[in-house]
Amino acid sequence: MIRRIAIAVPVAALLALAAFFFWPGPSVPGFDAVRSGFRPSEAWLLDRNGREIDVKRVDFGVRRLAWVPLDSVSPALIEALVSGEDRRFWRHGGVDWQAIMAAGWTHVAGGPQRGGSTITMQLAALLDRDLGGAGGRGVLQKLGQMRAAWALERRWTKRQILEAYLNLLDFRGELQGIGATARFLAGKSPAGLTADESLVLAALLPSPGASPARVAARACARAARQDCAGIRRVAGEMLGQALRRRSRGLAPQLADALLRRPGERLRTTLDLDVQRMATQALRQHLALLVTRNVRDGAVLVVDNATGDVLAYVASSGAYSRSRQVDGVRAPRQAGSTLKPFLYDLALERRYLTPASLLDDSPINLETARGLYIPQNYDHDFKGPVSVRTALASSLNVPAVRTLVLVGVEPFRDRLNRVGYGGIDRDGEYYGYSLALGSAEVTLWEQVTAYRALARGGLLGPLRLTPGAPARKERRVMQPGAAFLVGSILSDRAARVPTFGLANNLNTRFWSAVKTGTSKDMRDNWCIGFSRRYTVGVWVGNFEGDSMHNVSGVSGAAPVWREVMSRLEAERALAAPLPPDGVISRPVVFEPAVEAPREEWFLAGTEVAVVRAVPGGPFARIASPANEAVVALDPDIPARNTRVAVRAEGADASYSLRIDDRPLGPADDGYLWVPVPGNHLVELRRADGSIADRARITVRKITADAK
Repeated sequence: MIRRIAIAVPVAALLALAAFFFWPGPSVPGFDAVRSGFRPSEAWLLDRNGREIDVKRVDFGVRRLAWVPLDSVSPALIEALVSGEDRRFWRHGGVDWQAIMAAGWTHVAGGPQRGGSTITMQLAALLDRDLGGAGGRGVLQKLGQMRAAWALERRWTKRQILEAYLNLLDFRGELQGIGATARFLAGKSPAGLTADESLVLAALLPSPGASPARVAARACARAARQDCAGIRRVAGEMLGQALRRRSRGLAPQLADALLRRPGERLRTTLDLDVQRMATQALRQHLALLVTRNVRDGAVLVVDNATGDVLAYVASSGAYSRSRQVDGVRAPRQAGSTLKPFLYDLALERRYLTPASLLDDSPINLETARGLYIPQNYDHDFKGPVSVRTALASSLNVPAVRTLVLVGVEPFRDRLNRVGYGGIDRDGEYYGYSLALGSAEVTLWEQVTAYRALARGGLLGPLRLTPGAPARKERRVMQPGAAFLVGSILSDRAARVPTFGLANNLNTRFWSAVKTGTSKDMRDNWCIGFSRRYTVGVWVGNFEGDSMHNVSGVSGAAPVWREVMSRLEAERALAAPLPPDGVISRPVVFEPAVEAPREEWFLAGTEVAVVRAVPGGPFARIASPANEAVVALDPDIPARNTRVAVRAEGADASYSLRIDDRPLGPADDGYLWVPVPGNHLVELRRADGSIADRARITVRKITADAK
């Protein structure tokens, strides 16, 4: 035994001398360079003030979180780590000769193998993997670690060495660094680690893959305790289960869409407080609707002045069966939310005023697919109603009559222009149901369009990142018409016929709002704006199954109202002032279908008395349909070919004409002999003015075509 000792001591001395005199002096990086070069496996989504909104894992080769300063590490862990790995760390100069001698003695005596590496030597191996890793035991590797450790001690402070060691060390499995280890094994930050948790983590280092029982035994031995029940329990909780999943934050869909690079910290326009508030409002309301088969929802909040997105809530979270779906970008049927833009177009073209009367009565429209028979939501008809009442109360039949007036194609073009980029099929594809929102839109498009309405017809892109280049705004609606629509959507009295006096659309401040419910109650919408904000809410199911008796005013509107009220809790602005070209005049109705009131008009369209026109204000050509193409079959004798020409809602004071040739009173129908070419069918009032017109084309079918 004495002989072995005599051999071990000179060997250790020779190793040290060789390392000092003959091994090339290493070039070690600076502490700042190591820290700045550290790349977490995660990327972070930040709000406008740099606060964390969400996190996404990007690098799947290793699991690292952000660099943790030494001051943010529990003192209990530092003590356990230094005591277990390098008890003379604060006193030696990089190499602990006593530890090396003890390791040599143990080796010679045939005891358990010990490395004798200091924390500084292990860090040197972590910084330069050619030195064999932190556990490298070869002679040349040890010599290299010694030389690098001396160099580190000359250039770095002890605290810097310990901080880098804690951040670069592999603890267990894919976990690297104390940040990820504390989060995924203990479910907390490094600053919150307890004494027992610190002992367990320090006991991992000699054998990171060891069983919980073995790690607990090592931690207990280091602590020199008789009662180790607490340590065994902690070891079992931390190591005896799969890694804790880090719960996603407040905007996982947005994080998935925007974050790409490991370590990226992307600042957005979101506001953490608004995001959290909107998320809570959605989840709390959906909790009340789960018994009505409602699982999903989305909320988008935008600053009107800048277009900055303040909240992007793309999913309800716990209630959803498809949490990965982005409800802000998913296309859904629009319902009645498109009506404001239909009336805006009719007002802008001066076909209507807010006081104009529309006939809310049953209507049958011929289409290429058969008869289209629109119904109101409550399956009731109100008779003559003003445009103000028709829009605010979301009556369907007056909206369809308005679409007949302006035309499907022009309305489609207007929707596309104000931000609904997905509505791009031809008019025949959508038909008259476009007035009732048969097209699919996204919540992003909805808020973009309604923000343009809130800003008097100026369309600008929404912005998610502060550094996004500004894009030029463009005018898509006339200011006067947009003001009139906003006035109607803010009118509590005008929405009473459908929604009653007390409803979730009323706020304590000026706001304009519209709801929508799609076919079979698959989608609920509530989109509206105040002077400062536009808020959009969608409620439904990502899988497309119907909700049970949930409409826009009961599904999405309560969320909209809460979010908008919280946004405007401190300093809501008064109603907007009318732009140039908009005037206010008193108006009365004869007969008194609505009460007298002060009404807004585009200058030049104002009237003092609104009278119901016999036959209704929307007498129209029922047949042939506008833009119809009539094909003449050569196999059918010309005498047997006729086209029905008839009007609807017109009495004998109206007349029908083709190519300026009279057919007769409009209360009768006619069978016209078609002639190849383009033709114009007109419905005229008694004073000769045109009430409606339809252009048709008559073509021959050749034998070759047949």
